[in-house]
Amino acid sequence: MRRGRPGRASSEPSIGGLARRLLGLLLIFSAITLALSRQPDWPVESLLASWAPAPSTFVDVKGQAVHIRDEGLSGDPLPIVLIHGTSSSLHTWEGWVRALRGQRRVITLDLPGFGLTGPFTGSYTPDDYRGDTYARFLLDVLDTLKVEKVVLGGNSLGGEVAWRTAVMAPERVASLVLVDAAGPAFTPDSMPLGFWMARIPGLNRLGEFALPRSMVAEGLANVYADPTRIKPELVDRYFELTLREGNRRALRMRMQGLVIGEDAVRIATIRQPTLILWGAQDRLIPPAVGVEFQRLIPGSRLQLLEGLGHVPQEEDPARSVAPVKAFLGLR
Repeated sequence: MRRGRPGRASSEPSIGGLARRLLGLLLIFSAITLALSRQPDWPVESLLASWAPAPSTFVDVKGQAVHIRDEGLSGDPLPIVLIHGTSSSLHTWEGWVRALRGQRRVITLDLPGFGLTGPFTGSYTPDDYRGDTYARFLLDVLDTLKVEKVVLGGNSLGGEVAWRTAVMAPERVASLVLVDAAGPAFTPDSMPLGFWMARIPGLNRLGEFALPRSMVAEGLANVYADPTRIKPELVDRYFELTLREGNRRALRMRMQGLVIGEDAVRIATIRQPTLILWGAQDRLIPPAVGVEFQRLIPGSRLQLLEGLGHVPQEEDPARSVAPVKAFLGLR
């Protein structure tokens, strides 16, 4: 009678069972940690002194109070508009704005669901955080500011909003700067725990009333190539703005409906001059996605930034803005 290999055959189910037990323990531990880290929402008024000093202002866009900074040359006929990513805010662009505002008008804003703008309200449908919804919102912002045409840049989700806007209203976008942008389908090499938990039914609701500061710090370490660049004040900013009333629920709604790679076929219709910047050590949206953007957008140029992660504009503003200045013909 032929004998099999009992050791090998029996090990496979045990490994699978061990993995399931470890996952179960991780979920239980995460739930307990969240339950012990209860954090109520913070009223937006309590955050203004720290995170909305001049030149911050709030602009009414169809009943939505939008946190905006409009800096630099007021007479610039082609402003630069920069859009942040998931769980971030306009503050992520501060280094780029300092480098650009001497020669151009630079507009940054908090997308609904993030920063000080808070969840969709006014004339907008609540809980609709799809990419096209954000693109239409951005066009509403430009109309409110009476801006006809822009250079449009964005990081991560903001990059997706940028290319969707260019597809939706090509006459409004002169050129694109895509920074580690979402678009083509991909599998993350690593995802911040908060993003991961926001996609798990049941567990994601815990995040609406609990938020360990350590989870915010872990998320930043996940998207920076060099964690030594993460200072306590940076963690404070992300932590406090996440607690802005309604933002945690908005994150859950966004992540719950997220379809990675949705509508990526539309990227090939882009005809604007496009600069693609990518942190070579991005573990959330791998550099291969930047290569795919370059393949899809005719005439686009891809530049990898060695030693930087998913948010190069924040991790090293001076080095990451240099290719942008060259792209725009600035000193």
